[in-house]
Amino acid sequence: MLFSILAVVAGYLLGSISFSYLFGKWLRGIDIRKHGSGNAGATNTLRVLGKGPAVLVLVLDALKGVLAVALGYWASPEHVWIHALAGLAAIIGHNWPVYFGFRGGKGIATTVGVMATLAFLPTLIAGLCAIVIIALTRFVSLGSLVLTALLPFLLLGMGRPLAYVILAMLLCVFAFVRHRTNIVKMIQGKENRLGSKKA
Repeated sequence: MLFSILAVVAGYLLGSISFSYLFGKWLRGIDIRKHGSGNAGATNTLRVLGKGPAVLVLVLDALKGVLAVALGYWASPEHVWIHALAGLAAIIGHNWPVYFGFRGGKGIATTVGVMATLAFLPTLIAGLCAIVIIALTRFVSLGSLVLTALLPFLLLGMGRPLAYVILAMLLCVFAFVRHRTNIVKMIQGKENRLGSKKA
């Protein structure tokens, strides 16, 4: 039990590392949350810092999720709820990081890392659908919402553990709450498309 608790706490602390914020400080001496869309994530990193840093942020944010789940497996190999909780903790850390005033990103890359580690095939299918949506509309936010909305149904349909289905449902709620301003902007026709330089 102690190792399980430590794994969940470590998952949160790992998730709290905001690579978007750190790259903004290292490369430009700025708080990226005060530029572009104001989000500490890969898409805003692309707008503000460029492609190279954005790719690194995307990969590193996803790896946080992978490592958090790995910690859950290490702490309790047979308990799927611990794996799910460790992954959830990393996403909570990304969204509300203790190191950066609890102002983080929207958690999509970390969600992909967590869910791909727990259930690769359903996440791959949802991810491909999201990529198609993004390619057609150039709305990253819409693709992110499609990804998280599809995951619970895919996990359920493929017979994955209930813990993973519930986790995916919770992450879907997280995504819609974190993207609420994007949803309003899409409805109003004001949402930024991929490749735009200004929020």
